[in-house]
Amino acid sequence: MAGIEPQPGIMEIALYVGGKSNVEGVSNVIKLSSNENPFGPSPAAQEAVRRAVHEMHRYPSTDHAALREAIAGVHGLAAGRIICGVGSDEVLQFLCQAYAGPGDEVIHTEHGFAMYRLLAHAVGATPIEVAERERVVCVDHILAACNERTRLVFIANPNNPTGTMIGMAEIERLAANIPPQAILVLDGAYAEYVEGYDGGARLVEARDNVFMTRTFSKLYGLGGMRVGWGYGPKEIIDVLTRIRQPFNLSTVALAAAEAAIRDTAYVEKSREENSRLRAWLAEALAEHGVPSDASTANFVLARFGDADEAGACDTYLQSQGILVRRVTGYKLPAALRITVGDEASCRRVAHCIGLFKAGER
Repeated sequence: MAGIEPQPGIMEIALYVGGKSNVEGVSNVIKLSSNENPFGPSPAAQEAVRRAVHEMHRYPSTDHAALREAIAGVHGLAAGRIICGVGSDEVLQFLCQAYAGPGDEVIHTEHGFAMYRLLAHAVGATPIEVAERERVVCVDHILAACNERTRLVFIANPNNPTGTMIGMAEIERLAANIPPQAILVLDGAYAEYVEGYDGGARLVEARDNVFMTRTFSKLYGLGGMRVGWGYGPKEIIDVLTRIRQPFNLSTVALAAAEAAIRDTAYVEKSREENSRLRAWLAEALAEHGVPSDASTANFVLARFGDADEAGACDTYLQSQGILVRRVTGYKLPAALRITVGDEASCRRVAHCIGLFKAGER
């Protein structure tokens, strides 16, 4: 294929590796590696899917109007400022496609979501990694990294894989001080787990340089459906809509997401259970000598003495049919990210880590 070359930056992309879902030779595996809702989607969403299968021969809506209206109604937003995508990842991709390219820089933090770097490379932009402060996003470090080439600033709040977050005052300070040509992107994949946090929606409405993304893959239990959305200034939404494929979301996915977001009682129950079990799991691990930062998401980042101990614990957990996530690729080699599962799963993983730490494995 002499002379056939991909666009600059694409070969810099390391293939994304998702959380493991099986262990060879082990049955009844407990999967705590992908931050999924252990209770699954709401019954309302499941029923919506059963009804939608009868319409699978029809093309889906091109404007996602029903889902956008549902999102707007539940969150008190303007439907015309919402765009839907194949997970929030696709919305992040739209932003990179539309606003960054060769010669531009895209800022992300050192323990931030891996997709930010990948998406920057995909459009030929340069990803700029900024140090955090004790696994927490540092606004001062981000602002120091900004320059005339900065086009996008990505922060996940709460962050994955640390579970930490920064307050709205710091986000507002960041938005007020980034360069005029830059957009602050607030990735709110885990925002629903924080009681009273709007993910930055009101800041989006107050400024013209802030954009928010959300997903149905976590709290709503629709990871397999791949539905996400973004909320931003009307001018940015208009730009992104021009590059969005018209049929990017299926009829079934749209129906499931609309039913899921309207089932607010189920959402609240899932959030409450996550908060209760997250606190229990963090305390149980701490009692076994495994600390974690205060998490505001649906996982805890368990910290070990060094990379060897974290790796050995991961291997032991796999032998017991428990899958967690190594986060060496996030520059956290001495840690394991553990999804908050149901009560039985939380007790099982804490028990096994206790055996590991006691040397009784």
